[in-house]
Amino acid sequence: MRLVQNEHRGTREIYRERLAPGLWMLVTIALAGPMAALVFTPVGATIALIIGALVSLLLVTLSIIASPTVRVTETTLYAGRAHIDAHWLGEPQAFTGEEAMARRTRDIARDGWHLIRGGIDGIVIVPIDDPDDPVSSWTISTRTPDRLLAAIMTARRSERPERP
Repeated sequence: MRLVQNEHRGTREIYRERLAPGLWMLVTIALAGPMAALVFTPVGATIALIIGALVSLLLVTLSIIASPTVRVTETTLYAGRAHIDAHWLGEPQAFTGEEAMARRTRDIARDGWHLIRGGIDGIVIVPIDDPDDPVSSWTISTRTPDRLLAAIMTARRSERPERP
């Protein structure tokens, strides 16, 4: 008997990205370790160094593990803890640079849902076609907006083959 994983339609992952902090943010987080070491210096230099290293390692690891994930399967878009079926997705748009900055700040959809992370330049904005949904669009940070855009388009085509 052959065991096949992901045999159900919609479970194959097309795109996956963890929105982990950038290098400079990780360095900043790691600086909490030396500060913790200073607190324990009166106890002993060796103990202070060990505690400082453990605090840095723990905080950096937790900041990466706790980072949200953006993924797209054949039928669903997941952004952090939220998800939506692909048949409710409109035509997505990708932005980088100044356009992305404007879409994250002054031109942000006030009635939209946002998964925005500092230090990540690109964003993808996906309109929501569900008339019962109070959210008009999703704004999602991504390091690879072109790849996320392509994955969403693939999921939309697999859900609604009649769409051009």
